[in-house]
Amino acid sequence: VQLVESGGGLVQPGGSLRLSCAASGFTFSSYAMSWYRQAPGKERESVARISSLGGSTNYADSVKGRFTISRDNAKNRVYLQMNSLKPEDTAVYYCFQQMGFWGQGTQVTVSS
Repeated sequence: VQLVESGGGLVQPGGSLRLSCAASGFTFSSYAMSWYRQAPGKERESVARISSLGGSTNYADSVKGRFTISRDNAKNRVYLQMNSLKPEDTAVYYCFQQMGFWGQGTQVTVSS
């Protein structure tokens, strides 16, 4: 199993970023996928989850209405669209496959 995140970077408060996770090594459409994040000095926390076929999504209260998780099973990719970003969204964002596999993470920094 391999999960490779991309799309992180530095953005000003109020800005947007779209994270992407490319998956391989398993039947992508059979598994729920999630995004987690870990800020410096804090525990890793769940951000969003999407069911295997994309029909169900869940979000942390802190990102509801600002972030959108989606997936393209034909491309074996899961996405996280992040809008209205805040400094407190600064963290390393990780892709997670429900069987327990993690990507290497991508840094998101929200700062003016």
